[in-house]
Amino acid sequence: MPYTIAEKILMAHTGKTDIKPGEFIEANVDIALGNDITAPLAIEEFKKSGFKNVFDKNKIVLVPDHFAPAKDLRSANQCKILSNFAAEQKIKNYFEVGCMGIEHALLPELGLVGPGDLVIGADSHTCTYGALGAYSTGIGSTDLARAFIDGKCWFKVPASVKFIYNGKLNKWVGGKDLILFTIGKIGVDGALYQAMEFSGPVIRKLSMDDRFSMSNMAIEAGARAGIIEPDEITKKYVSQFKRKFKFYQSDSAAQYAKIYEWDVTDLEPQVACPHLPSNVQPVSDLKDVKLDQVVIGSCTNGRISDLRASAKILKGKKVKPGLRLIVIPATQKIYLEAVKEGLAEIFVKAGAVFSTPTCGPCLGGHMGILTEGEVALATTNRNFIGRMGSPKSFVYLSNPVVAAASAITGRITHPKEIN
Repeated sequence: MPYTIAEKILMAHTGKTDIKPGEFIEANVDIALGNDITAPLAIEEFKKSGFKNVFDKNKIVLVPDHFAPAKDLRSANQCKILSNFAAEQKIKNYFEVGCMGIEHALLPELGLVGPGDLVIGADSHTCTYGALGAYSTGIGSTDLARAFIDGKCWFKVPASVKFIYNGKLNKWVGGKDLILFTIGKIGVDGALYQAMEFSGPVIRKLSMDDRFSMSNMAIEAGARAGIIEPDEITKKYVSQFKRKFKFYQSDSAAQYAKIYEWDVTDLEPQVACPHLPSNVQPVSDLKDVKLDQVVIGSCTNGRISDLRASAKILKGKKVKPGLRLIVIPATQKIYLEAVKEGLAEIFVKAGAVFSTPTCGPCLGGHMGILTEGEVALATTNRNFIGRMGSPKSFVYLSNPVVAAASAITGRITHPKEIN
């Protein structure tokens, strides 16, 4: 019987010989992830259960990244819960400030997730790892607590939706634009509880960083996963890790709930307008939108290629007076690379803040909260009402080069106006 890549991965983790969309299954997970917001709840429930030891100290990952470095006493206490639990259980993959990063950039960077893996995380953007050909999805803290006990989780097998991208991307267009375009076409519930499968000649030419951006935002269309079949680019990326991976592909006769196909040759950079990721317009239609703040970073666009592209725009130029530009590399490794390559110096000389890794402003946590009436352009993944601070603020979403160009002019700007 033919299966999609999502169905194959799920089935391989159950021992079942057949699987179908809509079916409820219990599966063994390869990684169970929690952060400083969600893991404390899971740890509390784990302790209430009466179990003394986690199922596998090597398959649990704890990353304090949302309110870390701790912004106040409450967030410090949250981080301390993770630290204590990691010490008690001898959890190998606990990443304290100084060696941490934004979780969804850190795990692929360390080779903790990869092709064929089944990954759960108490964070909705766990779907990021689908870029590697994994089935990864967000779950609740109580599900995470259960996984701590026996390494299992219940899943409803999702139907898959296939997206085929043809043509050739323009100079300033990348993975972020493709996923914003897609969400704009199908809506924030256009793939509700389904697995989005990204394919076609455009996808096969995308870098891993661009693929991570696409899979990261599958949840913004309501999807459980955003998967790209592993290819030579994937294999080259994971070859640096001393692990054996399983490379699954969808069968040619696999069944899809729906198939979308677009030619994106004429696509220009896309911008999501307040207050939904689906409220998408071409950047050229928004040139009159004035900005108070620009944020470059997050688990969507805080990787080294994002910083390189932004620095190329900003080099030798200045941030518009009165505008705040905040640049946040996604991990310590990326931070160090940015320093060594001179990118950090470019940002600082341009008038930006160059921060230690943190989710910070993305969730309205710290490092860039908006007050009433302020307008921000961010390379993050959500722009709901109050997402970055005041419910009377406004957040637009874009790719890193649009963000960098806009920081210079003080308004949403196509990068071709700068370079």
